[in-house]
Amino acid sequence: MTTKTKKEKRFGYRYMQGNTQNQEEDGDVNGANSRHINFNQAADPGFPDNEISTAKYNFFTFIPKFLFEQFRRYANIFFLSIGLLQQIPGVSPTGRYVTIVPFILILILTAIKELVEDFKRHSADRKVNQTEVDVLTPEGQIIRKMWKDVQVGNILKVKNDKFFPADLILMSSSEPNGICYIETSNLDGETNLKIRSSHPLTRNRVSASELSKLRGHVVAEAPNRKLYEFRANLVAEDSELQPIGPNQLLLRGSRLRNTQWIYGFCVYTGHESKLLMNSTKAPLKRSTLDKETNMQIIFLFVILVVLALISAIANVILQSNGEDHMEYLGLNSKSAATGFGWQFITFFILYNNLIPISLQVTLELVKVFQAMYINNDEKMHHIDKELGIDSYALARTSNLNEELGQIKYVFSDKTGTLTMNVMEYRKCSVAGIIYSLDEIDDLNKPNIIKNLNKKQGEAVNSVEDFLILLSVCHTVIPENSEDGSIHYNAASPDEKALVEAAAKYGYEFVARKPESVTIKTPDGSELVFEVLHVIEFTSTRKRMSVIVRTPSNKLKIYSKGADNVILDRLGTSIPQRKYYDVTVQHLERFAKEGLRTLCLGVSDIPREKYDTWSALMQTASTSMVDRDKLIEQAADQIERNLTLIGATAIEDRLQDKVPETIEKLLEANIHVWMLTGDKQETAINIAKSCRLHRDNTEMIIINSQSFDEARDEIQEHLENFRSSNMVGRANNVTLVLDGKSLDYTLLPDLRKDFIDVCISCKAVVCCRVSPSQKAEMVKLVREQTKAISLAIGDGANDVAMIQKADVGVGISGNEGLQAANSADFAIGQFRYLERLLFVHGAWNYSRISKVILYSFYKNITLYIIELWFAIYNYWSGQVLYERWTIGMYNIFFTSAPPVALGLFDRSCSAESREMYPSLYKASQSSQMFNHKQFWKWIGISLYHSILLFWLPLAAMKNSVVWESGRSDGYLVLGNTVYTLVVITTCLKAGIEMDAWTWFSHGSIWGSIILWFFFLIVYSNFWPSVPLAANMAGMINLLVLSPVFWLCIFLVPVITLLFDVCYRAFMTTVHTTETDKIRIAEITKKEVANYVDGCRYPTENSSLLRNMRNTFSKTKKRQQEQEDLELNARRGYAFSQEEGGAVSQTDYIRSYDTRYRSRSQQRITPVTSMVSVHNL
Repeated sequence: MTTKTKKEKRFGYRYMQGNTQNQEEDGDVNGANSRHINFNQAADPGFPDNEISTAKYNFFTFIPKFLFEQFRRYANIFFLSIGLLQQIPGVSPTGRYVTIVPFILILILTAIKELVEDFKRHSADRKVNQTEVDVLTPEGQIIRKMWKDVQVGNILKVKNDKFFPADLILMSSSEPNGICYIETSNLDGETNLKIRSSHPLTRNRVSASELSKLRGHVVAEAPNRKLYEFRANLVAEDSELQPIGPNQLLLRGSRLRNTQWIYGFCVYTGHESKLLMNSTKAPLKRSTLDKETNMQIIFLFVILVVLALISAIANVILQSNGEDHMEYLGLNSKSAATGFGWQFITFFILYNNLIPISLQVTLELVKVFQAMYINNDEKMHHIDKELGIDSYALARTSNLNEELGQIKYVFSDKTGTLTMNVMEYRKCSVAGIIYSLDEIDDLNKPNIIKNLNKKQGEAVNSVEDFLILLSVCHTVIPENSEDGSIHYNAASPDEKALVEAAAKYGYEFVARKPESVTIKTPDGSELVFEVLHVIEFTSTRKRMSVIVRTPSNKLKIYSKGADNVILDRLGTSIPQRKYYDVTVQHLERFAKEGLRTLCLGVSDIPREKYDTWSALMQTASTSMVDRDKLIEQAADQIERNLTLIGATAIEDRLQDKVPETIEKLLEANIHVWMLTGDKQETAINIAKSCRLHRDNTEMIIINSQSFDEARDEIQEHLENFRSSNMVGRANNVTLVLDGKSLDYTLLPDLRKDFIDVCISCKAVVCCRVSPSQKAEMVKLVREQTKAISLAIGDGANDVAMIQKADVGVGISGNEGLQAANSADFAIGQFRYLERLLFVHGAWNYSRISKVILYSFYKNITLYIIELWFAIYNYWSGQVLYERWTIGMYNIFFTSAPPVALGLFDRSCSAESREMYPSLYKASQSSQMFNHKQFWKWIGISLYHSILLFWLPLAAMKNSVVWESGRSDGYLVLGNTVYTLVVITTCLKAGIEMDAWTWFSHGSIWGSIILWFFFLIVYSNFWPSVPLAANMAGMINLLVLSPVFWLCIFLVPVITLLFDVCYRAFMTTVHTTETDKIRIAEITKKEVANYVDGCRYPTENSSLLRNMRNTFSKTKKRQQEQEDLELNARRGYAFSQEEGGAVSQTDYIRSYDTRYRSRSQQRITPVTSMVSVHNL
């Protein structure tokens, strides 16, 4: 038994992460890490509780984690150092509290923001942890407990439609033989329901009193991440040791469906549940701009040190030459503070404002408001009255706003993210005629019911066989409700849709018995079909068949499956293939509409043939050698010589505007990869439906069974790309591979070649992948490409991927989804990703870039003047400006313009950005913030500072004398220069603005007015207020000087003249696509006339022919490729759990709907496709 410290028991992190590898290797039930759990006894305190946490902080970790995150920013380390140095007496020329007080305030504000954001995560966790469930006490009583209070060893009663709060061993259920249905789309993305079966020793204990009397224990393997594996042994009463496997395990994250209740024995809780072990701790993410800014600050710090060294050396040289001006400044040249070291510190503090302390607080403020824009965007407000959904987009963190504008790769889940989890029957083709449910009441169109009523002709027979096949060939269970209506429970959502369609056409499936099914026809009569054999569906067979005895005592086989499989099994006679050509045309038509199809066939079986085949099947079914192979051969013999009836078309409904959204993402040069736990055929079909894969796109399919096979395939395809010089290009190729192949391709020896193949394809589809494999794929792309990635999903199986990506987006259509809780952003549907990236992302990137660059510019412009002044004052370390105005420069006089840039600036409208995705490429390629842009702005600030200091100095060279007898001094020059800097930097912000609003005007003109107002008030403080004696009467000296006014009107114009000319030149001569659209919007002209072509260039025909030839080397592989591509064009609508707890045959023969199940009440019917709710 594993024991842990109290802290490990509570959080489970070290235990889980540190021992995962050992636990997975040592999976022996009798191993040292196995756990022994008794029935109906007090829970062992050594096991962790069931409380989970997805938050970044808790009460104990907030301060250390927060400080660590903040001091990862070099700027914060720098300001802390400056603040401490300023506390040394007699060293700081700017005062002791000018830096440390604003810095502490900034940290406090940032901490409050982090607390608010993490409080939301704690609230979501609390909602999950406080969900209630029924728990059986050892005394046989049912009590209500919160999920967080569930313990290992508890027996829980979970009701229909509820999620399992922990990993449970199924004890018994309301259904025959103790089976139950579960929905695992939250784990593996599959929408078809799975069947789990309780152990024979416990399945008949269906009451609380019976279970409370159970004595024995379970020995289970140690917790591990393997979702599809489980080993345990059960000892009940005096029985021998009985094995328990994954077919008895109900995982946290899955949901009970179509079963009134189950009893489950809790084996893993909290962070030891398999779902949580596949998750990772919430990472501390930083944006690329944040990291880049960190590097720029290092460059500025080096420059600062160099400037301080130069200034200190110059001071020492002057002193050694006898040019000592310290007495003039009131300093003792022999004091310690005038030595080289002290002079270096003095200049270091003097120039420290080259790195803007206001940058962090400005960025935090801007990002918070940008997040509010996202949260309140009505165009991302999702309302679904049928499902009761009313959700806005939600920015769960504001640290990654600008990252949305630089996305290069999008990793998307399928189920619940691209699709709606809803299968709907749309059309069918019977005897060469297309029918639709919409045409039932329209007498002007062909109607299947009307043709059926003709009572003659081959078409009538085909229609009747079609409707009977839909009603008979399936594994659906009918459920009679109290109001007399029938609801269908199905493990396959496709089958449920077809049976419901047949019922709407008048052929209603009403009853199932162990050996027969009953259907009701439109005239009210009932037909009973004896089910002789069920030949099950598998992904290899791609078909299902039933052999029945009809009411007229005929033997018939009804088959349905993928079109290429059924069409290959048709007979050769004319009647059998009469509608072949037209049906194929209809299949192509359905495929173009994005519908999933099934072909249907029927055949009469002579009695003698059936008897011979039945004996063969019996022999194959009981064979101890190659049983599966022999069964497949026997099935293939009877599933021949079929007559084609027609085809069905089902819509696996995509979410609204998913194809359009993906098309625009691709147009914006964003690579879209689908990572799903669903089957390969389904994944390919959805890729086709959502336009991720097109008919003219080549397909590479990798289904490797060994490392050597995977290596050979990867190297073969990579060599093909290299020979055509196509590596790293968005070629017109889709790569498809399964989870087993991914295990090999992610190994160190193959990773580099594998990612080279991936990035050479326009789209990548990974199917049957686990949550950890999704995360590994994201990690691989991030490491190898250095590109910014986004992961989007809706289920708990997507959490690891979401947290591993640079930006994680959760689908929050249903309140409380764990994916949304763990994500950085949450949206209601996939289609909102377009607006999130193209509008908010691009705007945020542009705005944040300008805020950072402008903040550096305005600080360097003002404070580098101290260097020019040091040259003028013999490197004495004298400050040009009044000390309190130095701190107020960033706080008051230039704080509004960067906020205006960060909140209201935009290059073009949201409508244009959504209409022309190619505009996204500018932000995606980091055109507005890079090393070139940074040093360009540094150069501009140096150029401006030179003009802003030396021009006023030259104007005042001969000194100015006022009527009062006062003359100008360094503060007159300093305040003049300060005024010019405020005016110039504010006007520079205006030049950089692409969109002017009332706030923009207010921030620029208001900042200038505020400075003059402050100057007037501050100049009159002394002597009424014992402060700023050296500023007394300063405003009078300035406004009465003609030189001051000459500088006010002349110097800013000269300084900004080059900027205006450069901006005009770039806009008119080197016009970008963004500039063209902005000009069109300003002049109110048609935008489309200004937009360049932005579609992907197509590969030339020779390259495509080369790809076709090299991707299929042998006839066998070429045939396999064609079959899969056929399925991609016409995806077949069928899904069943393979190798489940109960075979399809045993499953349907377990039911007799004449009698009620062990449920004492009716099961509330639900559709088998529902949106995933929270854990």
